[in-house]
Amino acid sequence: MVAVALLSNPRSTGNRAQLPRIRAFCASHPDIFHYEVEHVDQIGDALRSIALVRPRVIAINGGDGTVQAALTEIHGGNHFGNGPVPPVAVLPNGKTNLIALDLGASGDPLEALEHVLDLAHGSLSEHVVERQLIALSNSSTTRPVLGMFLGGAKLADCILYCRHRIYPLGLPNGLSHAVAFLLGLMSLIPGIGRWLMPQTAPMTVTVRRDGAIRGRFAVLIVTTLEKLLFNARPGDGRQEGHMKLVAVNNDLSSLFRTLRVALFGTLGDRPVRGLHFEQGDSISIEGDASSVILDGEIFQASGGHPILLRSTPPVHFLKLAA
Repeated sequence: MVAVALLSNPRSTGNRAQLPRIRAFCASHPDIFHYEVEHVDQIGDALRSIALVRPRVIAINGGDGTVQAALTEIHGGNHFGNGPVPPVAVLPNGKTNLIALDLGASGDPLEALEHVLDLAHGSLSEHVVERQLIALSNSSTTRPVLGMFLGGAKLADCILYCRHRIYPLGLPNGLSHAVAFLLGLMSLIPGIGRWLMPQTAPMTVTVRRDGAIRGRFAVLIVTTLEKLLFNARPGDGRQEGHMKLVAVNNDLSSLFRTLRVALFGTLGDRPVRGLHFEQGDSISIEGDASSVILDGEIFQASGGHPILLRSTPPVHFLKLAA
């Protein structure tokens, strides 16, 4: 048994600069099994090899899309048979690092790997946490795709615009995200918005089949991450479920009211006009050519073919910081 099995995607943004250092570190530590993939289609083969060496921890070195593909294989590919699945650690080496940040990993990915190796040599019980994942299925998936953060509506448009139009400019990540956010705000201004980004299609979101939220949304978020983009209070007994849904109407006033809550209040503390906050273990998203992005991968709902989201049983992760 090796201490850590490291799965790396050399094409992720951070690895273009960091991978030589990580390779050198792994070469000097024989208790690390390092497997590199050039494409997400190879992750299944990687997990079959990793299962053979029986690591104490699986570490994923890539962006959120790599993490999503790896989680789908780890918990959907049955590579570990009836044996226990090792806890997963996520290194901070992508554009957004939402999953890594939620698990306490930030800064230098090599330092994070050193920390993972130290923990793998000791007792893991104090550092293992449980998270539910989002299992997404629609007409194009042969098996559920697993992830932890889904964005839709205008938010998805902003993510795609940032990916295809702003990232190629070579700006720092933080600045790129700020530019995309400002353009997204401007696209909500009547009369000029359609010249900046495509107008979002109407969609219907149903939580646990107990009623539907319908309309055009500036923001649609479904996540099981504990660190949301907004402050959120836990369910108060009336709302149950591990997936948190935030939907904001497609107008500037609703968005600014939501931003005020995010900065100075608590989401779910009291009703906010134009802001919808729900929790559930089953969510349906319907619309005509409505796109959502689950940890970097694009999925689409079309007429008669909704996107179905369900929360998974608890999955074990390695938390690197309190």
